[in-house]
Amino acid sequence: MNRFQYLLRRLMLLVPTFFGITIVCFMLTRLLPGGPVEMAMARMRGGGGGGEAGGGANAALVSEDMKKELERQFGFDQPIWKQYYNWAIRDGLGMRMKSYEYTDKTAWELIRSRLPVSVWFGVVSFLMSYLVCIPLGIAKALRHGSPFDFASSVIVFSAYAVPAFAVGMILKMCLSGTVDGLWDIFPIGGFESDAAAAAGGWTLFLDRAYHMVLPVTAYVMTSFALLTIMMKNSLMEQMSADYVRTVLAKGATRRRAIWGHALRNALIPIATGFGGILGVLFAGSMIIETLFEIPGMGQLSLTALMSHDYAVFMAMLVMTASIQLFGNLVSDFCYMLIDPRIHFD
Repeated sequence: MNRFQYLLRRLMLLVPTFFGITIVCFMLTRLLPGGPVEMAMARMRGGGGGGEAGGGANAALVSEDMKKELERQFGFDQPIWKQYYNWAIRDGLGMRMKSYEYTDKTAWELIRSRLPVSVWFGVVSFLMSYLVCIPLGIAKALRHGSPFDFASSVIVFSAYAVPAFAVGMILKMCLSGTVDGLWDIFPIGGFESDAAAAAGGWTLFLDRAYHMVLPVTAYVMTSFALLTIMMKNSLMEQMSADYVRTVLAKGATRRRAIWGHALRNALIPIATGFGGILGVLFAGSMIIETLFEIPGMGQLSLTALMSHDYAVFMAMLVMTASIQLFGNLVSDFCYMLIDPRIHFD
């Protein structure tokens, strides 16, 4: 099997995998309690006043007379296979469905308004993580056992041990002026200022970068330890391999053996993370976005889960599942670029 056939087969497998994911999650949203019908009934009961007798009568009225009407409005009175068909075909994989929470907007309209924010945040985080972790891992491997290796390991694992929200809160308190006597350097939250949004151009770009300093720092500090150590261990393993010693025995310099041979093979484990990284680019970071009040996909997913807005939740699942599956395909493609000797039989 050549590389093209392998990629084609993987591409064909994406379709049943995707529909398997959506079918299982769709059935769970219909079978688990606390759906939109129950939420609407709870709001109706809570809105009924007039004392205990009136509240009890209103609750009974809602339970008996309105439940079937609510199920009809949400389409839950149909067989589950028909509901899935309507969701997948009529509603365009849920993108044209009206949000249960924001009834005047479709799921795609909500996602489209939040997607650029999460992509901007995700791309910056991705570049910062890989631009820091890969060189740092290489430097640690080349200086294994040195004071630099020890000091950088202490910093890396200390940052990894602290949760992302804790790092974000510390940065926010120390550098956003939320505590008297400390520095007020960066904005306390948000994605952009109103004045910069009106100005546009480079002013808006620099303003967004200014707002992203703290959240990106919090995200990178708590996520790059694993990638750094993986890069270090992978390169050290390749440096001790027989083929590197053979290259050195043939008269090549150590620099040539490492940078021309060992490093390329050491990058293979790093490529496995591309699929997950692509998912984060579009799904956003729920904790970081909530902490810094960034109106991105992570905050939208949290709102959808808290309000049981399954229309938005399923639409976001479609996007994240598609991107994750595509990311896995990108990882396989990176394997082929990094090491053409890999067999696909």
